[in-house]
Amino acid sequence: MLSVSGIDLGRTDLARACQQAEHEFAGLRCGIMDQMIACHGRAQHALMLDTRSLEYELLPLPRDVSVIVCNTMVKHNLATTGYNTRRAECETAARAFGRSLRDVTLYDLENNRTDLADTIYRRARHVVTEDARVQSAAVALTNRNLGEFGRLMQESHRSLRDDYEVSCRELDIMVEIAAGLDGVFGARMTGGGFGGCAVSLVHTGSVEQFRATVTNRYQQETKILPDVYVCTAASGVEEM
Repeated sequence: MLSVSGIDLGRTDLARACQQAEHEFAGLRCGIMDQMIACHGRAQHALMLDTRSLEYELLPLPRDVSVIVCNTMVKHNLATTGYNTRRAECETAARAFGRSLRDVTLYDLENNRTDLADTIYRRARHVVTEDARVQSAAVALTNRNLGEFGRLMQESHRSLRDDYEVSCRELDIMVEIAAGLDGVFGARMTGGGFGGCAVSLVHTGSVEQFRATVTNRYQQETKILPDVYVCTAASGVEEM
């Protein structure tokens, strides 16, 4: 559409415009991760993003792993669930420290724990520890240490479940099933939560067994038939 309209808009500016549309028209105070990967993605790479500066780094993914997305089939409406509430809670924590949570260390957080309501403390703890996990995950991926990368995925899900409280019973069941299977490096919920999908990093030789086992066991435990998508990291938007 930009090309047809004769508009020259850089990809980062395009991502910003799409985020603004979410804020002003959809009513969802989302971040910019989805928009940036959609604009700047490269095939067979992960993207490590600094959401303050919008600087990013492309990290190669191993050829012998697949990204598998498992849809719990539990519907969520982020604009009317707790998403905006979580953002407001994080902003409350940031005001308490007088700076962005990305500039707060775990030491700072623990030393000031008594000054924060328990819910605000746990929301902040998720953000602070998740920032550290992203840094560690980038190192693990660069070093092709998929065992460590998967361990960090598991930690991330626990934090999203317990501290940020954006998971749900079906997501927890899906992640638990996936994480226990052969050939799986790690699994966690993905997206805004309150339903939706889990994502797993799986050795390509284990994909078909993974798909069959997850589908069968999840349906047994929840009475819901999931959708399972075997994916690869693709390039971002382009003119067709």
